[in-house]
Amino acid sequence: MMSGLNKALENATAPCRSIALWPIRLTMAGIFIFHGVGKLMMPAMAAMMGLSEPIWYVVGLAEIAGGAGFLIGGALSGATGTLITRLAGLAIIPVMLGAIFMVHWGQWAFMPSETHPAGGMEFQVLILAVSIYALITGFSQSTASSE
Repeated sequence: MMSGLNKALENATAPCRSIALWPIRLTMAGIFIFHGVGKLMMPAMAAMMGLSEPIWYVVGLAEIAGGAGFLIGGALSGATGTLITRLAGLAIIPVMLGAIFMVHWGQWAFMPSETHPAGGMEFQVLILAVSIYALITGFSQSTASSE
């Protein structure tokens, strides 16, 4: 019964598969292009985060490249789009690891607290997981439809 239901759902959703990952792509692009541009426009914030300005710029550029890569990877078909999506995930992974371990570690909930004024790490862990998934799968349609 479950395999029949699964087959029916697969057939019903087949036309949507090419656009199914766009909400994730657009969200990731929006988050990282916004934050990357913010870093490039406010280099003085580097000191608040305990980073040098050159590292701050590298993080900002990685965020912009990752965000743009999620968009471009979706716009291009085939192996090229998949590769660009994988590279986007790769660009974001160290940024998220840095955010988790330098700012958010020690508190799970996103709400700010006395010990974690920027909140906990649940959002950053989710973004890290999406980035790892993008690196491994490239958001390819064959991967998405085989699950």
